[in-house]
Amino acid sequence: MRFVYVVLFAFVLLTASLNSKAAAIILPGMQLSASIKTGADQTEKYLPYLKGKRVGILANPTSVIGKHNVHLVDSLLKLGIHIVKVFGPEHGFRGNASAGAHVADEVDSATGIPLISLYGSGKSKPSKADMADIDIMVYDLQDVGCRFYTNINALARLMEACAENNKELLILDRPNPNGYLIDGPILDMKLKSGIGMFPIPIAHGLTIGEFAQMVNGEGWLPNHLQCNIRIIPVANYNHNMEYTLPVKPSPNLNTQQSILLYPTLCLFEGTVISQGRGTYFPFAVLGNPDLKGYSFSFTPTSIKGMAETPLHMNNTCYGLDLRKYDVAALHKSKRLHIEWMIEMYKAYPYKEKFFDFKQSKEMGSIDKLAGTTAFKEQIIAGLSADEIRKTWEPGLKAYKEMRKKYLLYP
Repeated sequence: MRFVYVVLFAFVLLTASLNSKAAAIILPGMQLSASIKTGADQTEKYLPYLKGKRVGILANPTSVIGKHNVHLVDSLLKLGIHIVKVFGPEHGFRGNASAGAHVADEVDSATGIPLISLYGSGKSKPSKADMADIDIMVYDLQDVGCRFYTNINALARLMEACAENNKELLILDRPNPNGYLIDGPILDMKLKSGIGMFPIPIAHGLTIGEFAQMVNGEGWLPNHLQCNIRIIPVANYNHNMEYTLPVKPSPNLNTQQSILLYPTLCLFEGTVISQGRGTYFPFAVLGNPDLKGYSFSFTPTSIKGMAETPLHMNNTCYGLDLRKYDVAALHKSKRLHIEWMIEMYKAYPYKEKFFDFKQSKEMGSIDKLAGTTAFKEQIIAGLSADEIRKTWEPGLKAYKEMRKKYLLYP
């Protein structure tokens, strides 16, 4: 009888093991973020390497580790790592600056470490003086997989500074929550700007570590500089996995819904349509005061730390409520949902004003956001989503082939 129990127990363990392995098979719609371990969380792989070195870190509020989401800088200090300065991107190191807001140099009140701003301060990369007392740089920012999300620009500029000053860059890789998506026109480099610096599609389908390899491999740094990079990859990660971020990546991407809608909805920054800035559900709604044919409405207001002067402030906007939109449909189609742009343009009564607008100096025109002048012209001409997407296919095909060389994950 005891033998039978032993056999049964072994069978249960085997079944559990098989089920565990089955859970690692990636299918659209599966929630598998619990199995993922970010590069930063794997401290055993890089702590010995940092010991005894003077460390500089580019970090923000997404740079967290452990079950309690403790900031990486705070954690490394407690573990005896000598951090000499921290660099902050858009929104600042502690994330208390609004989108596009000037971020000044300061001293971190929690740690006493000097904070060097790389956004809105006139400085886009660490200077030679900044790098003089640093032995190694660390990059740990959560990206969301879009060309116009500025973390990849911060990475490239940091790579440039490291290459110029002969410093190694340690990249603690994190999953791309939109990693399944590769779509949109390839940037026309004539439209290069702060929201589009590289010839990649709107949704690039790369992690930060993979993107760094692409920057080196394609020679995108000035004068074809090469940065000495070391990457701590994400464990148990696949590009087709769903990944729920432990903390919001920026003030206006405050829900998983907004993060997954962002690759499509950010294009509306180049139109008269609000994406909900000035509400507590940005990038989950669309609207304008002149779209009175829609029953859903919202009113943008000034919200400190999110949007002090949002588009259509204190005016009722009518349009689409996408807070409960089935984002699994986006995952399944693996496409930007440009049908919303077509719908909003058709519904808006003053067509000549729809694109003749930019919502902020930082975001720029629809041409810079889309990365091409053709997109605006195609919407105005009444092309269907499929017809527009067909014009992207040659560029996307070439990009996907090039992308294969730099992948760290399936």
